Amino acid sequence: MSEETKPAEKPKSGWLNIAVDYGPLLIFFGVYKYFSPDEPSAIAEVAAMIRGTIAFMVAAVIALAISKIKFGKASPMLWFSTVLILGFGALTVFFGDPVFVQLKPTIIYIAFGIALLIGYWRGTALLKILLEAAFEGLTQEGWLKLSRNWGLFFLVLAGLNEFLRWYLDFGGWLAAKLWVFLPVSFLFTFSQIPMLLKHGLSLEGVEEEKSTTPPA
Repeated sequence: MSEETKPAEKPKSGWLNIAVDYGPLLIFFGVYKYFSPDEPSAIAEVAAMIRGTIAFMVAAVIALAISKIKFGKASPMLWFSTVLILGFGALTVFFGDPVFVQLKPTIIYIAFGIALLIGYWRGTALLKILLEAAFEGLTQEGWLKLSRNWGLFFLVLAGLNEFLRWYLDFGGWLAAKLWVFLPVSFLFTFSQIPMLLKHGLSLEGVEEEKSTTPPA
């Protein structure tokens, strides 16, 4: 097939990927803060949490739809996260308990961490399936090391999420999702670049790198 007859690929945007991954969380945080009472009130706090959760669920579905429209498909990671957001969000709204929302990231991190490590031990780089062509030129050894490193990092994030869930109130935990988890995830992502370059990653692959952290 000549270049003239090849179907045009849908454009990829790193910033759009980040918006799809973290936009729902930002909306959750914004809606919760907007309705959160100035003075402590259990009823008002629960009401703000429920409004934020509903906005979170709607935003997650919209993000999934945007991914399907703009990129032609949604990653398994995004599908899994959206299903958990809807499921645990519904439980939060029904019971009025923030624990369900707070447990969702832990479940995602543990699930992906264990899956990546099992794949690594079996010689299968599962992260390659999720990221597809995001890292052009990367060797199989590079994919295996990346899968191993992210698997371990996901388990660290799961432990950190549980620690913060136990020792912070809901507002503090939600703020930590933005001001702790997001920067740490970006720093970890960039820390992997030297290793990836040693295993065949092209500079173009670095520029087009997708977000690897599951939306949480």
